Amino acid sequence: MSNSDPLSPTRRNFLATTGGVIAGAVATPHSLSAAVPQVEGTSMHANSSRRKIPIGVFDPAFPDLTLDQLVEKYESMGVEAAEIGTGGYPNNKHCPVPELLDDPVKLRAWQKKFSDHNIQVATLSCHGNPVHPDRNIAQRDWETFQKTVLLAERIGVKVIVGFSGCPGGNPSDTNPNWITYRWPPEYAAALDWQWKEKVVPYWKQAAKFAREHGIHRIALEMHPNFVVYNPLTLLKLRDAVGEEIGANNDLSHLFWQGCDPVEVIHLLGKQGAIYHAHMKDTVLYPDRVGKYGVLNFVFEKQDLKVASDAFRAVGYGHSVSVWKSIVQAYMDVGYEGILSVENEDPILSGEVGVQRALYVLKNVREELLTEQVA
Repeated sequence: MSNSDPLSPTRRNFLATTGGVIAGAVATPHSLSAAVPQVEGTSMHANSSRRKIPIGVFDPAFPDLTLDQLVEKYESMGVEAAEIGTGGYPNNKHCPVPELLDDPVKLRAWQKKFSDHNIQVATLSCHGNPVHPDRNIAQRDWETFQKTVLLAERIGVKVIVGFSGCPGGNPSDTNPNWITYRWPPEYAAALDWQWKEKVVPYWKQAAKFAREHGIHRIALEMHPNFVVYNPLTLLKLRDAVGEEIGANNDLSHLFWQGCDPVEVIHLLGKQGAIYHAHMKDTVLYPDRVGKYGVLNFVFEKQDLKVASDAFRAVGYGHSVSVWKSIVQAYMDVGYEGILSVENEDPILSGEVGVQRALYVLKNVREELLTEQVA
């Protein structure tokens, strides 16, 4: 999918063009001193054998770099793993999937660029809407998913990341219809139709295809405007389809919904249902939340003055102590994936936001591993 496709505008297109700006301009004292979430029965020393979870970066943060420049940048920043876009909304700037599938020599050369810089290719991401009511869009995203699975099979990647998608509300709709509230009754009927006729059948088919190619972890991002948008809807789809379905646990979409991040990690982690983790923060402005509610999310810097909430780099929406409790929770539930920095910060754009997130995550990880042996 090309960046010029008018059907698939992304927030990343905005972020790629904003350039560097002054750090911390929207952080508030309240948001940076949030209390650390607590989970009953856990403590800072609950797990005596914590895993050193690799810290990676999702490549759309660097849309203007070539692949050679990207791996050099990652190595210079101490990035240990990579999440690579293969199409859909993330695009495939650094991963020409058809070429790699068609030419084993090109595929080996592509892999070598990462291994030569000591970077693990940990996940492939093809966020799209494969149940879109426009059949051309749905077919395009289904084909992207298939090619991503085939590439993952060939290079030994175990996790595919994406969205659950959102269909229309009935067979004649031409636009997706995100329904979260079951009243008036026609909305309940539409929601039930979406799941029964579109969502569950598609994901059963997709999980079967993945399973046949050795991929058993499909990490769906819980995201607004898609049918899986919180832990409950994630578990609903997992129950209907099977254990191939798990979470891309991007907490930035859960903070504004009022979720406790540690509770979510323990809820999903104890069921083995966390397959990937985006590292991205959200700032909430209590005065505007009080006046306008949480459904007042903005993405552009010029709109921050009226925002109730907005994405931020790790540590710029919630305190470092909160993020330490989050990383601890991942360790405590035995999470086997990576911590993948995704930067969509309208103030700390590009490399700056990635660097700030890496700094926080590396430091809290080191503290946790040091405390383990103290």
